[in-house]
Amino acid sequence: MALSFKPLHPLFAAVASGLDLTQPLSAEEVCEIDAGMNQYAVLVFRNQPLDEDQQIRFARSLGPLDLGLLKLKRNPSRFKHAELIDISNVGIDDAVAPREHAKIVGNLANQLWHSDSSFQRPRARYSMLQAITLPSWGGETEFADLRAAHDTLPERLRCEIEGRSAEHYALHSRIMLGDANYSEEQKNAIPPAIWPLIESHAGSGRKLLFIGIHCQRILGMTLPEGRMLIMDLLEHATQPQFVYRHQWQTGDLVIWDNRATVHRGRRFDLAERRELRRTSTEDVDTRVQLAA
Repeated sequence: MALSFKPLHPLFAAVASGLDLTQPLSAEEVCEIDAGMNQYAVLVFRNQPLDEDQQIRFARSLGPLDLGLLKLKRNPSRFKHAELIDISNVGIDDAVAPREHAKIVGNLANQLWHSDSSFQRPRARYSMLQAITLPSWGGETEFADLRAAHDTLPERLRCEIEGRSAEHYALHSRIMLGDANYSEEQKNAIPPAIWPLIESHAGSGRKLLFIGIHCQRILGMTLPEGRMLIMDLLEHATQPQFVYRHQWQTGDLVIWDNRATVHRGRRFDLAERRELRRTSTEDVDTRVQLAA
């Protein structure tokens, strides 16, 4: 059965069906997923209860894996694969972590609009999030279409930011939330990355507004003026008409393109267990590497 798509939003996002992600994918099936991602940027696969090995295999079929903030080695992992990212409020002892735990800061930082690993080169291309255990309320994930955000920029604002770039830093959001417990080695482990505010999406060719909470300054502007502009741009990009809100079901696997979207988790009771597993791929063209 071929992969098919059912749109979830007028602008982007779709339910994808026709593939069993617990099984190895063919090259043709990977191409179908890429084509769907280029069009919709967010794909929802229902009833895909992947185990850890299957999730790693699936992610690797789409590209080399990205470690992101795992490079800081701040919290021990509950998983057997180092590339699995624990999006949960559960500690290494398998109990819900107390509110002062560093993992809770990560949960709260995830509630800010961001693009995974925009703070490094290469950044993340695709992220894949698997729902394991869900709270009784809240915890949805929202996605905003950065291509639609660009297309609706006021002309004056577009001219103001054309040709400008922003600096993205890994710990900007964490420090902003009051988490200062980082060593100098950790602060310097992932050097900031510079990305244009307006760029073209490699998959679809459409222009987009690349913005998010990892942006800490705009080059060529004073820090206060740049940060105010960042907030204005992020407010524009995340208007309700550009947002798809995903209501999680156990067994969901959602893939999104970090180059074309920003996302955020929504509030939930931090005393309730919430477990999701994430994998991400690096934004590199493996076909070019193989030909080199």
